[in-house]
Amino acid sequence: MKGRLTAIALLLGGVMLTGCSSTSGGSSPLIPDKAIQLTAGTSISLSTLASAAMLGAAVYVIYDPLAPNWEIEETRLNDSTFRFAMKMKRYHTGGAGESIQILKRRASQLQYEQGFGSYQILEYSEGIDSQTIGARRVAEGVVRLVRPQQADSFLLN
Repeated sequence: MKGRLTAIALLLGGVMLTGCSSTSGGSSPLIPDKAIQLTAGTSISLSTLASAAMLGAAVYVIYDPLAPNWEIEETRLNDSTFRFAMKMKRYHTGGAGESIQILKRRASQLQYEQGFGSYQILEYSEGIDSQTIGARRVAEGVVRLVRPQQADSFLLN
């Protein structure tokens, strides 16, 4: 989906940029050769404005600032054990140390939703997955939910 949006944005940008230049064939360009007067000495052409808008749209589609920093894939191993595989988005501005917080937050949600008393992190690892178009941060963890009576510290000793 994101790849299609990027392709459409770049295609439209190319059409708009091509339409901005006048041809010798006498046909009118897609965007008229007019300018917006900003101040007495400053103006901006509509073709420049359209080019900047298309560049901004392409950057927004590729970067997507509203998308969450991490994707999480949850697998139920048995009634009380879950495996989490997390991948950080490719282009980001921070959030590199959030993976353990995300794991704990999701484990806590599962604990309360299913009526468990606590959870234990059995395994946790972080790393970098090298891919063709840039590397991505990854993290994996296994969490076991513990019943309320098993969470009593006197029973664990």
